[in-house]
Amino acid sequence: MPQLECRALAKAMPSGARTLTILDGVDLSIEAGELVAVLGPSGSGKSTLLGLLAGLDRPTSGSVRFEGRALEALGEDDLALLRRARVGFVFQSFQLLGNLTALENVSMPLELTGFEGARERAAEVLAEVGLADRVHHYPAQLSGGEQQRVAVARAFAPRPALLLADEPTGNLDHETGERVLQLLLDMREKHGTTLVLVTHDQAIADRADRQIHLFDGRVVRDTGAPEGAVAGA
Repeated sequence: MPQLECRALAKAMPSGARTLTILDGVDLSIEAGELVAVLGPSGSGKSTLLGLLAGLDRPTSGSVRFEGRALEALGEDDLALLRRARVGFVFQSFQLLGNLTALENVSMPLELTGFEGARERAAEVLAEVGLADRVHHYPAQLSGGEQQRVAVARAFAPRPALLLADEPTGNLDHETGERVLQLLLDMREKHGTTLVLVTHDQAIADRADRQIHLFDGRVVRDTGAPEGAVAGA
């Protein structure tokens, strides 16, 4: 069974007097441990697809299954619990809480799930990303690269089975972005995490096991898909 699977996935929303189709019948299967890059021009549906795969948004039609569970059949509370325990996120804009230290930004989501030893785990994973000496600093005291490393630590802290990253280097200069990307890939390999990475950068995508290209809400190319995976229309 694929770890992550969607069938006939569609998302549309009203736009004035018409309906805007963002995703249109996407079929996709992702195996545990894969490193998958999702590419496409702006407006092709990349971020929307990521949100649907995470259960952050509801599809207009179709289905998303994660570890055999249909996300559209789950209530908001169950979805939140599933995400906290099994899914990590890294966003372009870091999304750290400015009034919390690096340690608190990483430990707070763990504490919300009742994770035993949350602060100890947070300190451990911050050390893994090279921030052992910055744990008591606030986001405003950290560089952009350091803030994104805190975000990577937060994502990996609960040992998620799946990590979703939406343009994680988009707000960073090239050199800093390269360091953060390599850190993300190293952490993913160390922890055996499935990583689905949205990017505009072909050089980043070329480092993935597999590339899924979206255009106008459809999968137009799926390079390196495992045998039996659906590659879309």
